[in-house]
Amino acid sequence: MDIQKIRNQFPELSEKVYGKSLVYFDNAATSLKPVSVIDKWLKMSEKYNANIHRAVHYTATVATDEFEAARDRVKDFLNAPSRDGIVFTSGTTASINLVAYSFGEAFIHEGDEVLVTEAEHHSDIVPWQMLCERKGAVLKVAGVDDDGYIDLESFKKLCGGRVRIAAVTHVSNVLGIVNPVKEMVRICHEAGIPVLVDGAQGIVHEKVDVQEMDCDFYAFSGHKMYAAAGTGVLYGKKKWLELMPPYMGGGEMIETVRFSGTTYAKPPGKFEAGTQNISGVPTFVPAIEMLESLNGGDSLAYGEAVNEYLADSLSADERIRVFGVPRRTEDKIPLFSFAVDGVHHEDLALLLDKMGIAVRSGQMCAEPLMDRFGVTGMLRVSLLPYNTMEEAEYFIKSLDKAILMLS
Repeated sequence: MDIQKIRNQFPELSEKVYGKSLVYFDNAATSLKPVSVIDKWLKMSEKYNANIHRAVHYTATVATDEFEAARDRVKDFLNAPSRDGIVFTSGTTASINLVAYSFGEAFIHEGDEVLVTEAEHHSDIVPWQMLCERKGAVLKVAGVDDDGYIDLESFKKLCGGRVRIAAVTHVSNVLGIVNPVKEMVRICHEAGIPVLVDGAQGIVHEKVDVQEMDCDFYAFSGHKMYAAAGTGVLYGKKKWLELMPPYMGGGEMIETVRFSGTTYAKPPGKFEAGTQNISGVPTFVPAIEMLESLNGGDSLAYGEAVNEYLADSLSADERIRVFGVPRRTEDKIPLFSFAVDGVHHEDLALLLDKMGIAVRSGQMCAEPLMDRFGVTGMLRVSLLPYNTMEEAEYFIKSLDKAILMLS
């Protein structure tokens, strides 16, 4: 595999940071953008900057066709049964909020329950808390064990009572553990509970087939999988999308408008009020092509070697406590969160930055999970196939140097 050929497709990798080559290890926050995505965004912005679905002129027609072609590409990528189940949003957060509001309005009442897990991102906690406060419902939480795995027995026991929906993360953005979402969906469905899966990390590293998974909703962002920022997807089963009321009102989501009353468009239009991300959404097409090309063959094997090197190096260092310890190799994506005894995570991140290495520090929008493991924050490194063994080796040497400087 020609790793340099891959890296040449990502212009930001050639940047210098404090005179050093950028080592970008913050991919779980957002991926870098390949030239194909940048070119698509520029083309749409420069040549076809027209509002979609409305005017009949040429530019608007092209913009509409590009937007809807992205819907078809996402549908095929997810193996969704219908393009009508693909709703475009601004990201995972917007997708989850849409369901929390619209599903909540239709199906959640006082005394009902919503089930989440301890491993959730704030975006899959706070919208449900807001729903519960609004409706007088109760939030139930399934725990994770010391290795970072969801306690399935506890989860199953909580799937009773008046639970009306469960929201679970496909892959924890802190622990990197791939959760058994297909099994969790099965458990919930046996109890008559629909399931939303937060796929912000899962869509990047796992093969997602929503029909096989049988989830009721799957939410993810474009910016984590090489597409433009401000883009996202909510996949929903037809039966739910048809019964849920709109999340927002305005142009495009209507069928008819009268002062005596308004009727709404069918999904997905019902949930796409206003002007959409005209330039951004079409970038899903080249982004998915990039994702598929990098998640197999030699690229996958090379990435697994880099991943294994980092896992072994971090776990062998007695100063470091790694969170999210996989029982099987396939249970872990290339993401490592850890703490160093006696050293603050932000101090480490600042020193690594001076060495040209971009990492994430802090609570990573998962404060309850920090509480679960008894820390105020962690340091996180997360990789994609354009990251190299040389970068990983440089990171380990730099981390050691930073720890010695701060100890």
